[in-house]
Amino acid sequence: MEKEGTNKSPDTSNPRQTILNLYNSGIENYVISYQLDVSQEEVDRVIEEEEEKKKQLASSSYSENHLFDAPTSIGSSFYLDAIVNVDLAIRKAQTRMWQALKVEPQFDISMEETSKILEKFSKSKVTFVILHIDLVGSTQLSMTLPLDRLTTIIQTFSQEMSFIIKLYGGFVLKYIGDAVLAFFITNPAIDGNNNNNNNNNEYENDNILQSQSYLPCVNAINCARSMIKIVKEGINPILNQSDYPDIGVRVGIDVGEIAIIQYGWDIHNLDEKGITVKEPHYDILGHTINMAVKMTGLAKPNSIVIGQSVYEILDNIQKSTFEKVKVNPTIWSYLNERTGSLYAVYSSVNKQKKLQ
Repeated sequence: MEKEGTNKSPDTSNPRQTILNLYNSGIENYVISYQLDVSQEEVDRVIEEEEEKKKQLASSSYSENHLFDAPTSIGSSFYLDAIVNVDLAIRKAQTRMWQALKVEPQFDISMEETSKILEKFSKSKVTFVILHIDLVGSTQLSMTLPLDRLTTIIQTFSQEMSFIIKLYGGFVLKYIGDAVLAFFITNPAIDGNNNNNNNNNEYENDNILQSQSYLPCVNAINCARSMIKIVKEGINPILNQSDYPDIGVRVGIDVGEIAIIQYGWDIHNLDEKGITVKEPHYDILGHTINMAVKMTGLAKPNSIVIGQSVYEILDNIQKSTFEKVKVNPTIWSYLNERTGSLYAVYSSVNKQKKLQ
């Protein structure tokens, strides 16, 4: 008889379910393979099949509600903070950071989905929520860490931020040194092909745009909060174990109209016979992107700054978690395009400070 308090071995009466239970607990595939004495190929197969089932179920559910009548993302249709398991994301971030520092970093992020989204919107007038996150004090890190260690940390940081962006329905646009630039789609209600753009409809159009930007704005903000938590509770403890300094982040978020532009072509050689695939290379332009990037510099370490356009879309509960930033006009001189006055920015409120 097993003594009370001793650790029990995993129940292997249902190997498939045991694999999934361990995987959902944040255990890496190779560890599951070793613990259950099954091949890693079998573990990978079970997990891939389960993930495919989830995708098919989600796709079926969304299609029934006509969520894909126009190019969009789950982040523009659902409040995602309730279903994102941040604790699991933290555990996985710890595992990947540990592996990156002890073994070898692995960067496995594809930009294919981003390219497809931009191509769909390439001839439309669209509004995106822009999120920009960068490391605090990366210059100091570069002076104190060997180059290979610095690149490992930044690479793993970028990957973890990419994972959480995707969980919240966003898309990574690009990596800029130690920063990640991402976007969240709003449901396109007004575009160049379907625009009753006259003075009588301007107020109505503004209301439509605000209502359809609410969820992407909230998801972007919650994504930023989860990013900060993953850095503080997932990445930094592993860095501390290896005697590396903590890292901090700043996040800037704004919403507004953007333009999608094609910059040349990406040409891929498929084989030695000279067969190539030619794909357009897209990027986005707009005042909103510049604002999001610039306002990031106004954020304190491990905090979020949002633009006035985002703040005005939020409900009162969400607004209460931010406070207006007092900025010197010589440092921040951007104007609100509608009113001509200084464009306001708002910083996330420290919970402890709010309780005082």
